[in-house]
Amino acid sequence: MSLAPANKIPDEAMGSATRKTWKAGTLVYTSVSLVALFLWLVGGDFALALRDRGSGQVFQLLIQKYGASDTFTALLMGSIPSVFALFLGPVISYKSDRHRGRWGRRIPFLLLSTPFAVVAMAGMAFSPILGGALHHLLGPRSPGSSMSVLLFLSLFWIMFDFASIIAAAVFVALLNDVVPQHFLGRIFGAFRGVGLAAGIIFNHWIYGVAATQYFWIFLGMAALSGLGNLIVCLKVKEGEYPPPAPVQAAPGVASFFAAAKGYFQECLGHSYYWWFYIFSILCVIAGNPVNLFSLYYALALKLNTQQYGDCLALTYFISFLLSYPWGALADHVHPLRLSLASLAIYALVAATGGFFIRDVTSFEIAFIAHGVAAGLIITSCASLGLRLLPRSNFAQFASAGGILGCTVGIFFGPFVGLILDHLGHVYRYTFFMSSLLTAAAFICGLILHAKFMALGGPDKYVAPQSARGTRPE
Repeated sequence: MSLAPANKIPDEAMGSATRKTWKAGTLVYTSVSLVALFLWLVGGDFALALRDRGSGQVFQLLIQKYGASDTFTALLMGSIPSVFALFLGPVISYKSDRHRGRWGRRIPFLLLSTPFAVVAMAGMAFSPILGGALHHLLGPRSPGSSMSVLLFLSLFWIMFDFASIIAAAVFVALLNDVVPQHFLGRIFGAFRGVGLAAGIIFNHWIYGVAATQYFWIFLGMAALSGLGNLIVCLKVKEGEYPPPAPVQAAPGVASFFAAAKGYFQECLGHSYYWWFYIFSILCVIAGNPVNLFSLYYALALKLNTQQYGDCLALTYFISFLLSYPWGALADHVHPLRLSLASLAIYALVAATGGFFIRDVTSFEIAFIAHGVAAGLIITSCASLGLRLLPRSNFAQFASAGGILGCTVGIFFGPFVGLILDHLGHVYRYTFFMSSLLTAAAFICGLILHAKFMALGGPDKYVAPQSARGTRPE
């Protein structure tokens, strides 16, 4: 079902029509077209979620098979994506906000990422064959059969990261443009639900054969990469946008620095946005101390990997049941308020876990409760940026938060590790760390909420102007 007719319903038809309609910018939806929009978006997201949840695990198994060191693995799967996110994400976001074309301003960039993702996944499937051919071609000059395979795997993984960063930079911004605001919590709740379902499917039915059937798994993911993006690009239609604000800058290198200066002036020129970024980052990292070291904690308590996996599966299942209702609740009470409630729940859960974990059973209970409560925070916050950041250049503001978040993320994990090394690897303390971070997030959230209410609150909110004069929404 096409969504194109929704673009053509004039505003005056809303008053004369008997059926209810909803607006997102210049787009107008009936109940039928709104349901169709949700189905296309959720269907596309499911294909991408299954691909993204499985690709890293299969890739890690494969490079380990061909002798990749831990340092090489960390650089390839951690550092390189972070560098891409720091530099490529803001550029794509900035360009996307200002692009105008017959296909919209988001879909052209999402479509651009599709061939890169498909070729990357297919390339990883054929990397052992290509590496073997290169090894024989080079003969005595070859770095070795395994190193030749790792070379191709690395190149295609970098290509996949490139495609993923482009898609991630514009996909949420596309939702902001095409989904009516009061349904954002529900769509993100549905996304979280299908993401959890994809994780359950992959880990239960696919991961066990990944080491031997990687070729067909990667080819399947290549097909999903194309299908998921094409579903969204062909079935979801963007509306019309006002012309972008003019940017006056000198040519060449001076133009780049002028654009960068304007970028940061707009995104960071108002204290309100600083509070939003700090709050968002704290919400993201609050559960990380437990997440980073939960496996080590489980092994220290003599919990086997099967029991640990069962705990994760149960956590996913409970979170799956809660994801859509919690997202719908965010639409009704506002995601900022529900985020504060979720943080309070998690702070209590994490602190209780730190005090009462003593054996395998108490760990399992605390770990599952931690995962479910952390999931409530994720679902609550998912649509927060779309409700608080300026709609006209949302992707740009979101990418600025990504820069700050990536910078914190680079140092946060090692910092937690250093603390645990100093404390003698007592992993129970990770629950206290998460509880303290959550308390800090809650305090920042109260300050942000006070500023939010001063700007109009849920009914009359207007995103504030930055130092450079971001147009209010």
